Amino acid sequence: MADPRPIIPGDRPSGNPRGTRSVSLARGGMIATSQPLASSAGLDVLRRGGNAVDAAVTAAAVLAVIEPTMTGIGGDLFAIVCEPDGRLHGLNASGPTGRGASCESLVRAGHTRIPSRGALAVTVPGAVDGWSELLSRHGTIALADALQPAIGYARDGFPVCEIVAGQWRDVEAALAADATAAEVFLPGGRAPRAGEMFRNPSLSRSLEQIASGGRDAFYRGPLARAIGAHLASRGGLIDDADLAAYSARWVEPLRTTFRGCEVCEMSPNTQGFVVLEMLNILEAFDLRALGHNTAPYLHAIAEAKRLAFADRDAYLADPDCVEASALAALVSKEYASDRRRSIDPERAASEVACGALPVRPPEAGERTHGAPPTGSGDTVCLSVVDGRGMAVSLIQSLFESFGSAVVPPGTGIALQNRGSLFVLDPRHPNRLGPGKRPLHTLIPAMVLRDGLPFLSFGVMGGDLQPQGHVQVLLNMLEFGMTVQEAGEAARIRHSADGLAVESGIDPEARAGLMARGHRVFESRGVFGGFQGIGIDRRTGVLMGGSDPRKDGLAIGF
Repeated sequence: MADPRPIIPGDRPSGNPRGTRSVSLARGGMIATSQPLASSAGLDVLRRGGNAVDAAVTAAAVLAVIEPTMTGIGGDLFAIVCEPDGRLHGLNASGPTGRGASCESLVRAGHTRIPSRGALAVTVPGAVDGWSELLSRHGTIALADALQPAIGYARDGFPVCEIVAGQWRDVEAALAADATAAEVFLPGGRAPRAGEMFRNPSLSRSLEQIASGGRDAFYRGPLARAIGAHLASRGGLIDDADLAAYSARWVEPLRTTFRGCEVCEMSPNTQGFVVLEMLNILEAFDLRALGHNTAPYLHAIAEAKRLAFADRDAYLADPDCVEASALAALVSKEYASDRRRSIDPERAASEVACGALPVRPPEAGERTHGAPPTGSGDTVCLSVVDGRGMAVSLIQSLFESFGSAVVPPGTGIALQNRGSLFVLDPRHPNRLGPGKRPLHTLIPAMVLRDGLPFLSFGVMGGDLQPQGHVQVLLNMLEFGMTVQEAGEAARIRHSADGLAVESGIDPEARAGLMARGHRVFESRGVFGGFQGIGIDRRTGVLMGGSDPRKDGLAIGF
């Protein structure tokens, strides 16, 4: 195993061939987010003596204002908190659909799948309760204090960053289709350009209500009534009573071992088990001998992904709909060994079935209304480690850009469209149903070494997330890359369309993949965004990396 504790590459810049910037190094605390203003807000909290949870919630709230294409208080959140002694706490702050939702009613109305935009796609937003739970259980500051920077940016405005401006421009038509969404998010009838100031005074007032009234101001007060009434007027599946009944869940993360480390991911309804299954499958390969980003290496990753995603599409659903015996099997070494046997090192599989588990999924022919949909997703992830060694990996999202594009009047809140990830097959565990959480793409992650926190990270990007997690981890644990190099190195993304590769994948590797039967094409903008912080136990140095595919920043003190 390569030493997973590199600090600084040998000669800069030539000694850091896979990175465009140096690792960010500090000892007092470190934060990595997709926006410099959010990183700065979190760093201020750390400097004032706040812990990693305080900084994470503060930064997440700022992101909910300044990166509205990706996230907001109308979305969901997942987090893993790792205490300095290695104890882990997972928070599932994803929201369910309404208590009256059913597959049958939508099918009778002529739907074959839930639309990605509009009120039908809205589920209860969990982010605000997630922030409240994190601070109540593990923080040292009040929610009102954590929200102050976000309130300021919503009230006074912020300059729109380049990548966000491009994302905003791409969805002008979807926003224009909703009068309130257009009024809030298309000032002057268009998306703001890079460098222009954007203000959302309605969102500022909503955040001020939450600051003064706590999470109940969102789930039981005027905001809940405004959201419920607007969705009811649009034929949505949730109302204010569904909001009032909501609460996030603390859960035990899933784990597996890989190359001397313990990799920890979230349990269903997230796709965390997919990462662990992929790693277990790949564990028996001599990946270093195959060579980084060579055709045999990338083929192995793609085929492991193909197997694990077949299981994801068959079994992943609301936590109450995933049998414990099936989940235990999916992350076991024995199951991975069985799945691994089907990989042909010289040929891409044309079709892959789910594995044989204690609970039989529906056969393909029974899925009359589709398997779980896929998508690129629009998400933010962040990592924070404080000077005591507490680490937080947090990820939150609206799913598609601006979510459902539904904005209740007077709130400034774009509501998520996570409900579009349900299926309308009455036999499938991820079928739409009353009070159910849908299959979720969001997965924060934590890695322990010798039982202590070693790496806090995440890779945003819908179905790319498990693939990105695996590639980043292999970059570090197999090839000894720094946390910055590991996040920057060229990635692949396998989907039903084929194998998307970044420009950094060389022609020889592409030719080798095509010779194995992969449809290979170069793409941009579908490879997510990494944020991560490593901890050197020998020196106490924190090592931050932030993906240049986003506008972000890793910074410490």
